[in-house]
Amino acid sequence: MNVAPGAWKYAILPLLAAPFALLYSATVGLVALAVGVGTLAFFRDPERTPPPTGVVSPADGTVSVLREEGDRVRLGVFMNVWHVHVVRAPFDGRVTDVEHVSGANRPAFSKESDRNERVHVRLATDSPNLPSTGDEDEPATVADDGGEPVADDPTAHPDEPAHDAEVTLIAGAFARRIHPYAERGDDLERGERIGHIAFGSRVDLLFPPAVDIEDVAVDVGDSMTAGESVVLDSPGDALDDDFGLDADGPTN
Repeated sequence: MNVAPGAWKYAILPLLAAPFALLYSATVGLVALAVGVGTLAFFRDPERTPPPTGVVSPADGTVSVLREEGDRVRLGVFMNVWHVHVVRAPFDGRVTDVEHVSGANRPAFSKESDRNERVHVRLATDSPNLPSTGDEDEPATVADDGGEPVADDPTAHPDEPAHDAEVTLIAGAFARRIHPYAERGDDLERGERIGHIAFGSRVDLLFPPAVDIEDVAVDVGDSMTAGESVVLDSPGDALDDDFGLDADGPTN
């Protein structure tokens, strides 16, 4: 059984204590063993194979949020402790920023969870996996001394467009450890592992402005499997072409 990085840190103590505890009490020993094995089960990391087309769910769990926020659509997936906690990329793209935001540890299913600790993984939208935003307003530019246009944002990298999609890993009441794997500049493949949240919580996907809420293929209450459940697909070829969603094969 594959387990997420960091799993043994939580499981090793009860597993090592179990045989010694058995000498003292069979009950205590079995409890320690169960805690260790259960911890490894919480951190299990099975292989996933994305379907031929479609934007896939970033997390296992149940859709708990589907709403419009201005010109954006937000999809939230709530993870219980028995779900796989590994988070996966919903589409191909380049990581433009990874930001950790400190906050509370409220239950992930409550409205107060919007103030919880979180990690934002922001993705570039000129990836072939994402819809073109060419008809959106472009950021203002000014000319430098050489006459070349430069971005107003002094922190922008010349080879990295502004991010326009976002995967957010949100801590909960029990899930107080967020472990992002992705780093700025990484090129992600659809279904690739990008992090995990210890002991369950919530993962949000903020779609690019080109996506309307009517395009989303799931609804609140639907069960999701990370890297496999399609959350956005096209009835024809147009959206698939924009997103570049043809699968090249299984993603580990």
